[in-house]
Parts: sequence; C-alpha cells; structure tokens
Amino acid sequence: MMEIVRATMNDLEELTILFDEYRQFYGHGSDVGSAKAFLQLRIALNESIIFLAVNDGKAVGFTQLYPTFSSVALQRAYILNDLYITEDARGLGAGKALTEMVFQYSQQQHARYVTLQTAPDNVNARGLYEKLGMKQDEYCNYVKYFD
Repeated sequence: MMEIVRATMNDLEELTILFDEYRQFYGHGSDVGSAKAFLQLRIALNESIIFLAVNDGKAVGFTQLYPTFSSVALQRAYILNDLYITEDARGLGAGKALTEMVFQYSQQQHARYVTLQTAPDNVNARGLYEKLGMKQDEYCNYVKYFD
C-alpha cells in the first residue's frame, strides 16, 4: 500500500539513497556524502518540504518543494523542484500520489500556485502533470548558469 509522508531527519538515510539515484538519473556522478549533506541542511534549516512515497514499508520515491512568493498576488508559492520514483516502483501511482500531496500541502498553505520545469522529452512526467491539471504557462523562462 502506497503511503505519502513528510520526510524528517529520521528519513535521511533512505532519502539520501533516492536523492543520489535522482541526481544520477540526470547525469551526475554518485556522491552520497554530498547528497546527504545537502538534504540535511535543507531539512535542518526548513528550506524545503520533502515528501516520501513509501510502498510496503520501503521508500520508493520523493518530491522536494522550495517555497517562494508571488509578489503580484501577495501570496506564497512553491517550486516543485524534484520528483523521483525508483525504476521498480514506476507505474504504481507513486508519482501521482506525491504530486497530489504537493497540491494538497500547497493549498493548505494558501499558496497561489505550484510551478515546475521538466525536459521537453520527458513525456511520462508531462503526461502526469497535464492529467493532474497543470498547464504550460505563457512566459519565457531564462536561466544563467554559473560554473
């Protein structure tokens, strides 16, 4: 049975493994120590909200939200920055359950919106987000990367 829980420091070991796999999925080398330190700071400083998908007692996915604000709307907003499901748990509904929890949490916090970015060729994720009512916005997003 799939359960969605908010991650705490008690979940750090399992979460770190998932986070390291997630980073590898996006082409980064494994670095468990840095992944753990990064997550530990986010949780300790309350800088992100992390939900875990737990299936039959095993963590099989996570999502991480970062708070931001809408100046125009004068409201909180959230960036759904990370969503990852282990390969063996894909198709079990974990992604849907995590995303729905993100929406529920954001509404409880009186957020104006949840935003995210995904690769144009990530058709599975795009299909899920659109099925859950998300739409592409009309803005052009720009980014400047620093080495």
